[in-house]
Amino acid sequence: MLILYAPSHYIWVYFCQYSPNGLYLLFVYTIINLNPMRVLVSTRLLPEGFSELQKEFDVVFPENEVFTKEEVIQLLPRFDAFLPTFQFKVDKDVIVAAASRVKIIANYGVGYNNIDVEYAAERGIVVTNTPDPVIEPTAEQAFALMHAAARRVAECDRKLRVENGLKWGVMENLGQTLYGKTLGIIGMGRIGQALARRALACGMNIVYYSRTQLPSEIEVHYQAQRLELDELLKISDVISLHTPLNDETHHLINIDRLRIMKPTSILINTARGPVVDELALVEALQKRWIYAAALDVYEFEPQICSELLQLDNVVLAPHNGTATIEARNDMSRFASQNIIRFFAGRKDITRVN
Repeated sequence: MLILYAPSHYIWVYFCQYSPNGLYLLFVYTIINLNPMRVLVSTRLLPEGFSELQKEFDVVFPENEVFTKEEVIQLLPRFDAFLPTFQFKVDKDVIVAAASRVKIIANYGVGYNNIDVEYAAERGIVVTNTPDPVIEPTAEQAFALMHAAARRVAECDRKLRVENGLKWGVMENLGQTLYGKTLGIIGMGRIGQALARRALACGMNIVYYSRTQLPSEIEVHYQAQRLELDELLKISDVISLHTPLNDETHHLINIDRLRIMKPTSILINTARGPVVDELALVEALQKRWIYAAALDVYEFEPQICSELLQLDNVVLAPHNGTATIEARNDMSRFASQNIIRFFAGRKDITRVN
C-alpha cells in the first residue's frame, strides 16, 4: 500500500496489486480527510438523520442527553458549525465563544427565538432554521389537540383510571362535534394551511387572519375567508394559533380577546407560548368564558402555570408538536443540508439573518 499526500487536508490512499501478466495495476483506494471541519450538536439526537453530514464533517454529540451551556462555551472555539435544538438558548455568551471559529448556527427547529439572531449577525455568524420538516407534524398535533379538547379525550381517560372517577351515561361526558363548525386560523402560513386541509376534509368551515391576504387561488383551494382578528375570534368555534413570536404577537390572545370569544369556543396553541397571556387564559377557563383550550407550548416553559394543571377543560402536551421519529430525522437532515450547502458556498439555505 502506498500513501500519497494531497493538497489541503486530504490524503489519497493507493494500493498496488501484481497481476498475472506481470504488470502492476494502480488503484485509488480511498480519500481520507486529515482535518475535517467540525460540527457541535447541542443534544443527543437520532443518528440516522446525520449520515450525510458525517460523510464530510466530524460531528460531535454529547455523551449524555444535552450539553450544558458551560460545556458548549468551552467547546465551541474548536468547531466550525453549531447545531442547537430549539430548547438550547444561544445567548451572547454562547455567541462570543462561537465567534472565533463558528461560521454557521444551524438551528434545529422552525422557530429561532432561542437564538440572539441580531448579535450572531453582528459577529458574522449565519443562522438558519428548519421550516419544511415541521409543517405536517405540527399540523397533525394541532388537529389532534383540537379533537382531544372537543371530545374531552384526555379528561375522560384521566378519570377512567380512578375508581368512581366519572359517571357513565347517555347524557354524561358530553363533548362537541367539529363537523360543520368554524375553524379560525391565526397565521395562515404553511402550517396553518396544512391544518386547514385536514379540517376541510372533516367538514369544517375555514376562516383565517393574516397580516396580508392570501392569493385568491389559495383561498378558493381551502374555501377560506380572511377576517380581521377580532371578528374571527367572535365567530370561530375553534381558534388555532400559528404565528411566530415577536413584538406584535406577544400576548396576541389577551384577556380582552378571550372575553369576545364564544363560550363554546376552543383555543389551540402549537405556535409559541407567549402568544397567549397564560394568566388571562387560566381565568377564561376557570370562569368558562371559553369551553376549552389545548396547549403544546407555554409562556414560561418548561414551567407550567399550576392552575392549568388543575383544570379539566385544558389539554396539555410537552411542546412535542414535531416529536415523531420521522420528523426528528427530517429536521436533522434539513439542518445538516444547511451546513453542507453553506460550506459549499451555496445560497439555497434557509437563512434567517
